[in-house]
Amino acid sequence: MIWSKCVLHVPCGLGESASSRLSSEKLSGMTEGKSQWKELVEAVSVLQWVLSFLFLGLSCMILMVYLMFTSLWPLPALYFTWMVLADWQTPERGGRKTTFVSRWRIWDHYRDYFPVKLVKTAELSPDKNYVLGCHPHGIMSTGAFSCFSTESSGFAQAFPGMRARLVVLAGLFRIPLFREYLMCAGICPVSRPSLVHLLSKTGKGNAVVIIIGGAAESLSSCPGADTHTVVVKDRKGFVRVALEFGADLVPVYSFGENELFQQVIFSDGSLGRRLQDLFKRVMGFAPCLFVGERMAFLPYRTPVTTVVGSPIPVPRRVTPTQEEVDHYHRLYMEGLSKLFNQHKVSCGLPESHKLRII
Repeated sequence: MIWSKCVLHVPCGLGESASSRLSSEKLSGMTEGKSQWKELVEAVSVLQWVLSFLFLGLSCMILMVYLMFTSLWPLPALYFTWMVLADWQTPERGGRKTTFVSRWRIWDHYRDYFPVKLVKTAELSPDKNYVLGCHPHGIMSTGAFSCFSTESSGFAQAFPGMRARLVVLAGLFRIPLFREYLMCAGICPVSRPSLVHLLSKTGKGNAVVIIIGGAAESLSSCPGADTHTVVVKDRKGFVRVALEFGADLVPVYSFGENELFQQVIFSDGSLGRRLQDLFKRVMGFAPCLFVGERMAFLPYRTPVTTVVGSPIPVPRRVTPTQEEVDHYHRLYMEGLSKLFNQHKVSCGLPESHKLRII
């Protein structure tokens, strides 16, 4: 869950492009047979998610600060005291997931809007733990959220006995009230203590989902591009953690993730891009200028197909060597490339499209 922005080597801006024309063609086909009421409910479901993604955290902070200067000041004062003294480590100890949030009916309408589909290619044993690396980040990680943080896409039915936990930017769990919403949805911080807890203190059958590329990968989100860029070549921390706890690695690719928004482009070396990079280094996420299909915020109705690849067996090494980390990292990149090439055509991409790993 991070703001993002992409760099594109072909004009996509706010005008018509190949991807927008294709999206318009798909839109007529996907909405055919749906009632106007169903389309409206889907749009409202997605709009609330986008607005929550962009503004809920900021709104929570403003609300709590405002209340401190009213007669209700004891409420935020007590909350901050409890959060810091008694609950600060809870997100890194598994949070407090409740199926009440993950099973909201609104997520079914959210899934149907695009639609989002989960594709299983191999079994995941409930007697093991797994680290799932999800690509690409896109603008808002729609596929990852729908498939691994809600019950709408059928992960539990596809992989009986498995529990998926999406992990995101740790700083989000320092935001009052917003952290409660994230934890209720089963989302945890992507910090080492959190990963250690999920992979060692909650038994077997855990699938920890990490959006490996993060903010850097979001900057390469390119609608209409014939080369799909993922950032993983220098990111090996997830492999080291997998080795330490003997968790098999699983590559995941969300086809269509990069096609949901048109983005304003800043070229490499430009002032805008330098400011983005600076903001990313300081805050951990990249600010994005984007526009959707309608009302600026609504994404294009482009299908998102999240394909879960085959597990890469990983032995347990209490102190893995750099050679072992490099070896399994290389196997992971090979598995990701194989997954992309095997499923790109069936997921709507031309055979000529390539995967670029940086």
